[in-house]
Amino acid sequence: MIKINRHKKIKMLVLGTGFSNDIILILSVLVLVLLIFYLSSYKFLRKILFLFDPEFIHKISFHFLKIIFLLPKSLSFWKFFLQLNNDKLKKEVFGISFDNPVGLAAGFDKDAEIFDGLSSFGFGFVEIGTVTPLAQQGNPKPRLFRLKEDNAVINRMGFNNDGVEAITSRLRRKKSKIIVGGNIGKNKLTPNESAINDYVICFEKLFDHVDYFVVNVSSPNTPGLRDLQDKEPLTKLLNHLQKINNSKSHPKPILLKIAPDLTNTQLDDIVDIIGETRLDGVVATNTTINRDNLKTDKLTVDKIGNGGLSGRPLKDRSTEVIKYLSKKSNKSFAIIGVGGISSSKDAIEKLEAGADLIQIYTGFIYEGPFLVKKINKELINIS
Repeated sequence: MIKINRHKKIKMLVLGTGFSNDIILILSVLVLVLLIFYLSSYKFLRKILFLFDPEFIHKISFHFLKIIFLLPKSLSFWKFFLQLNNDKLKKEVFGISFDNPVGLAAGFDKDAEIFDGLSSFGFGFVEIGTVTPLAQQGNPKPRLFRLKEDNAVINRMGFNNDGVEAITSRLRRKKSKIIVGGNIGKNKLTPNESAINDYVICFEKLFDHVDYFVVNVSSPNTPGLRDLQDKEPLTKLLNHLQKINNSKSHPKPILLKIAPDLTNTQLDDIVDIIGETRLDGVVATNTTINRDNLKTDKLTVDKIGNGGLSGRPLKDRSTEVIKYLSKKSNKSFAIIGVGGISSSKDAIEKLEAGADLIQIYTGFIYEGPFLVKKINKELINIS
């Protein structure tokens, strides 16, 4: 394999191949100035970013991050501003030692392109995916919408990703010590009757390159996927994965990502299934299809149409699910709490409800990169 040095990568991403190192140096200084502005004035910058299409801005921001993570001393710069190292933050969950309990949820770094760089943002872990066996473009655009009045997002992305082969090749080049979770799903064209095969392919390909797995059967944006949450097909799927997992010399933790729209009876089934299949835990919760009690006017929401809602409106329901599962199971399995966390108070609420770890995504978009540090700082203060 041909190795490309850092300067050449920057040239390829930004300048092409015909510019001098002096220009690269000048650009690097300008980028650092922009970074300082970004860190100190995120709310102002957010107003500008939010003038543009959400998916376009995500793509541009993502490309920008790929560039700055390649700059000399860039990771040290981010770590200085954003990372907290304190023994009070350390947690051991499902046999893995986490430097802190705040993770980045699946969906941000879908294709495992910048997980090494994101390690400098202060996260205790990063979850990549959702990964499917074959690359797929996802649902037609537009498919990502902001509800600014609600600090929320509606998405119907549809598991767009580069496929497990490409993603695995990037994970092989991992340089940091960041804990990486692999969120796996099925291709849109795979019928539910054959879904197990898709999950097995992803599990086997990713096994040596991730620290834990999340089985995603709860996205509302792949037709029929949530049917796999029913007790019989879900038990069959998880038992099959556990059989393969237990055949390995060092099995990996497997968690189940569930929807917030499940009834208490369905949540009781989840508790039973976790016990029966001896899964390590759940990620609670995915996005919701519920549209109740939004501040955004109904006409706007109806015009957007289908998709999973994330952000502040999901906060209370995801906390309810966490609390219910924790109590019902008598804390017999781990819970990663996600949904509507946009402050340290929200994070603590999830942990007090029974979550062992937490994840952010939409809150990260609305509040900026300092959110991780704010949460960890408050966790130190109350410990």
